[in-house]
Amino acid sequence: MSDVIKTDVLIIGAGPCGLFAAFELGLLDMKTHFVDILDKVGGQCAELYPEKPIYDIPGIPQVSGQGLTDALMEQIKPFHPTFHLGEMVETVEKIGDPAFRCTTDVGKVFECKVLVIAAGGGSFQPKRPPVPGIEAYEGTSVHYAVRKMETFRDKNVLIVGGGDSALDWTLNLHPLARRITLLHRRDDFRAAPHSVEQMRALVADGKMDLRLGQVTALSGAEGKLTGATVKGNDNNVSEIACDTMLPFFGLTMKLGPVANWGIALENNLVPVETSAFETNVPGIFAIGDINTYPGKIKLILCGFHEGALMSQKAHRYVYPEKRLVFQYTTSSSSLQKKLGVN
Repeated sequence: MSDVIKTDVLIIGAGPCGLFAAFELGLLDMKTHFVDILDKVGGQCAELYPEKPIYDIPGIPQVSGQGLTDALMEQIKPFHPTFHLGEMVETVEKIGDPAFRCTTDVGKVFECKVLVIAAGGGSFQPKRPPVPGIEAYEGTSVHYAVRKMETFRDKNVLIVGGGDSALDWTLNLHPLARRITLLHRRDDFRAAPHSVEQMRALVADGKMDLRLGQVTALSGAEGKLTGATVKGNDNNVSEIACDTMLPFFGLTMKLGPVANWGIALENNLVPVETSAFETNVPGIFAIGDINTYPGKIKLILCGFHEGALMSQKAHRYVYPEKRLVFQYTTSSSSLQKKLGVN
């Protein structure tokens, strides 16, 4: 077993809510370590839509998922959090009141006074289309997320799906791609009406193609896609020439080991009380999309609020003998010193 890593707070999940929680905890002199199953910070923002704009972050009219992640990382720099990426916490053992021993799937062991679950919906995996042999093209010609738009410049792109992701990337990649073909099983879309209107206008102008049907086979050697076989709604079979395919069939959210940690669950979410977003286990908190309570709204800004209140209660566990005096960063010289601004 590796040496035990001791920290005040262990945060599971390095998405925006977890990152901002590290800021709030840092202001109150609590040290944080992160564990995230992804190989980079940012959670769904960085993994699924790093270049897609977000419009509802207070005070920031528009920011990309990666831009928000970068800004949060800059904000928490003064507190020097430590990140353990590409790992998953498998077991949580109660060793104090409160204190926890957490072990990851690579055998790394943490001991903390507070555990914060900020894991979004759990570990998420894209749903794979039922196309024989698609695995051979994944990562080279078949992609389940757009991490860098420039990758698709001058490509013949086949986008499969009828929801917001499929329509958003149809419109966003259209200026870059050589040709976009959108394939959906029916001429009815679940995406925002405005996006559907824009797509239909491009089709009407001959600037992209819309096909109805389903992919039944892929062709191309050594992982390099050259075309897709499509069975239309009229049962006719045809070929679509493409060198890249983006299937958007949604995500499968897996709660994973959280279900084995002795925490109460409700429909694969973690119920919390709303004064500090603490679970039924004292010292274990849940913030962001993974928690549930009456009136819950799944917005990043709500997760920020939850992290702020969580930190106040966490302080009692980390410093039980220390009285917490609430301070504002705008007027507190001691907080400003921690942030390196005075």
